[in-house]
Amino acid sequence: MLVAPSHPGNIGAAARALKTMGWHRLAVVAPKVVEFRTHEAAIAFASNAQDVLRASAVHASLADALQGVRQAFAMTGYAREFGPQLVELRSAVVQARDALAEPGDIAFVFGTERDGLRNEDVERCQACCAIPADADYGSLNLAQALQVVAYECRLAIGDAGKVASQFGDDPPATVESIEAMHRHLEQALVSLGYLDPAQPKRLMSRLRRLITRAQPSAKEIDILRGIAAAIIERRSERVGRKDAR
Repeated sequence: MLVAPSHPGNIGAAARALKTMGWHRLAVVAPKVVEFRTHEAAIAFASNAQDVLRASAVHASLADALQGVRQAFAMTGYAREFGPQLVELRSAVVQARDALAEPGDIAFVFGTERDGLRNEDVERCQACCAIPADADYGSLNLAQALQVVAYECRLAIGDAGKVASQFGDDPPATVESIEAMHRHLEQALVSLGYLDPAQPKRLMSRLRRLITRAQPSAKEIDILRGIAAAIIERRSERVGRKDAR
């Protein structure tokens, strides 16, 4: 998944990198060149992977792109203050392999060529993932980084369908349900007066980090949303009683 790529050639090279490792799904979020699929540089760098380039999905935002994705890995070279835990690539692909035992897609998310992923995009993912490059010069071209990830996934993901579920009959929460829960929880905290929407500071980011570490199941997310709904309902009842006086 490429977020806001600037150069069509990099998208074409990414398509080629995927296909050489046996992968065929490429998603592009808010590309600078909208018609990248037919761009001369993209076609040239895709080489014999033009089918992957043509079939690539385009999304207006990362939130849209993550619909249907259960676990997303943000590719970044450093830990973010409020982002999810930073794990080395080889550990991440093992997590991805294990996660394939459950319904839902797995995504590796790459940022722009110049600046990488924004903090808010990293926070939408369940883990930060780093390629252990040289400390003195760890800069990788976008397509090169994707090639490394695709290679590691090819090595790690073999009999993924045979991996037993760690959640039993309770599947892990999807990205969409987690995002909905965060919005619901924020409303509850505002209704309590615990969160000031005018000065939210980093409260929700800290809660995101906490919940990401917990790796909640679908039922656990439902429980949290039920708590949030109860808080909002009780708050509205109290306000209603005061207004009736």
